[in-house]
Amino acid sequence: MTTSQLDQLLNERAGNDQEIVDVDEPVVKLVIFRLGEQHFAFAGANITEVLPGEEAVHYLPGMPASVEGVMNVRGDIESVIRLDDLLQLTTNTNQSKAENSTILLGRTKAMHSGLRVDQLLDVVDLPESQLKAPPEALPEHLKPYVTSLFNFNNLAITLLDLDAVFTAWLAGQG
Repeated sequence: MTTSQLDQLLNERAGNDQEIVDVDEPVVKLVIFRLGEQHFAFAGANITEVLPGEEAVHYLPGMPASVEGVMNVRGDIESVIRLDDLLQLTTNTNQSKAENSTILLGRTKAMHSGLRVDQLLDVVDLPESQLKAPPEALPEHLKPYVTSLFNFNNLAITLLDLDAVFTAWLAGQG
């Protein structure tokens, strides 16, 4: 093939460029965390802040077992809920105080509170198409809270509805 033939072929191909279609798939921001050996997420729109787990939490007598206590966040008093208690997960309560623990400040129309989790894994933008419906075999005590499942870094992640979690807590199920 001569240089002129190559130039002619390249010019023909340049003229045949196909239009590239940029598809903007809707994404959802997710806050992914670990409770015991299980992995969960909340919609990022409901998590207003992530605090280190070593923040001082003060015990209040007479509170439900799922309430770890209250904390001062820049002058505002926030309750701290142990999410594993509310979700009826069997985790080591000392593990919740581990150095990797985190407090997620969650806010919905119903209420706002801190949520103690064992470890924050990541905050990601995930295409909505990757969210799958929860299976029928989901444990009964989790069904009211789970909206979908997805895969992240080869981990099965359960997406929780923070509105449902807070509503259940307000109804005394915590």
